[in-house]
Amino acid sequence: MSLRGYGIRSRSMTSITALLVGFFSTGLQADIPRLPDGRPDFQGIWTNETDTPVERPPQFADRQAMTAEEAAAWRPGSAAGLTDLTQTETLDPNRGPPPKGEPIRLEADWFFGSAYVAQIHGEYRTSLVIDPPNGRIPYAENGRNRDFISQMLARPGVAEFDGPELRPAGERCLLSVLSTAGPPMLPMSYNSNYRIVQTADYVMIMAEMVNDVRIIRLDDTHQHEAIHKWMGDSVGHWEGDTLVVTTRNVHPQQSFRGSTGNMVSTEWFSMESDGQINYRVTINEPEVFGRSWTAEVPMRRLPADNRIYEYACHEGNYAIVGALSGARWQEHYAAQEADPQ
Repeated sequence: MSLRGYGIRSRSMTSITALLVGFFSTGLQADIPRLPDGRPDFQGIWTNETDTPVERPPQFADRQAMTAEEAAAWRPGSAAGLTDLTQTETLDPNRGPPPKGEPIRLEADWFFGSAYVAQIHGEYRTSLVIDPPNGRIPYAENGRNRDFISQMLARPGVAEFDGPELRPAGERCLLSVLSTAGPPMLPMSYNSNYRIVQTADYVMIMAEMVNDVRIIRLDDTHQHEAIHKWMGDSVGHWEGDTLVVTTRNVHPQQSFRGSTGNMVSTEWFSMESDGQINYRVTINEPEVFGRSWTAEVPMRRLPADNRIYEYACHEGNYAIVGALSGARWQEHYAAQEADPQ
């Protein structure tokens, strides 16, 4: 390990030993991989896939943690409401639509082979949200109606299929579905995988979902508030072994559960061990969420032979064309019924 970045020059072995003792007594870990400059080495392939839901299920009330027995009994897919998921059964490709009210069924290949309950510092979490204490996202009054699409739909004569801009960014293959790439970087039921690459000046995080790439500038200033980008403007700095990242200037059409371009996030990346990064994020946007809220997600290292694969979201995807064309036909038939001539 090189100690250049910490002001250590050529000294006697006794002095260096004393400095090393002081170095690791400041909260820096001695048992994690490091880059030549002494910073933690986050590089590799990681996943934050988990069966722990973002918001806490009612049965856990204010309990942040579940018991080991409860974690062992947790079923794959249960956090996504896929309560009828089976591990051995192959679904009939020629099956019809499920009866109304029946649970959704997916094959096990969509998920890890067994349920993984998010575990941080030995604690099995009941939800990814840890603050507020009830594990729920604290929406402000009318907070769910402030995002770009909701504001557009509130205009007279505007309908949800009038144009592509009125469809979610994930549906348009502009961003990963839900908030996999972030911020906040929260998992979904599949493809929640990431590659991290570091240099002295940047940290790159590429999400497998739609291959979104976040470029985090280190020890820099934020760009002008008029510049809005997908995934926002992220600037990071080191606090000991923890990478702290602040993001603002998020594109107004990017929304997480109703957030707008005014959202500001702070993320903390810290290594619990060589095999796990603990990711923590706090979201601030009072007009939407009322108060700040915080979530924690474990990111587990995948074996070295794993790869990030192309996610060809638009290849053969006619969903947007089909949806908008269908809306035009509905308008056509409605006009004919109103005026048969």
